[in-house]
Amino acid sequence: MIDFEEELKKYKPSMEVGEAEDSIHSRDLTDMVDIMKEMVSENLSKQGKSR
Repeated sequence: MIDFEEELKKYKPSMEVGEAEDSIHSRDLTDMVDIMKEMVSENLSKQGKSR
C-alpha cells in the first residue's frame, strides 16, 4: 500500500517547472482584451478619417 503522506514528504518539484513558471510570469503577453482594444481603436480612427 502507498503511504501518501510519506510520498509527499519526499516530493521535490522539478526545476524545469519553476523555470517555466518564472518565464511565463515575466512575459508581457497580449491577451484578447488587448487585441479587442486595438481593433476598436483602429476602427474609431478609420471612422474619424472617413467623415
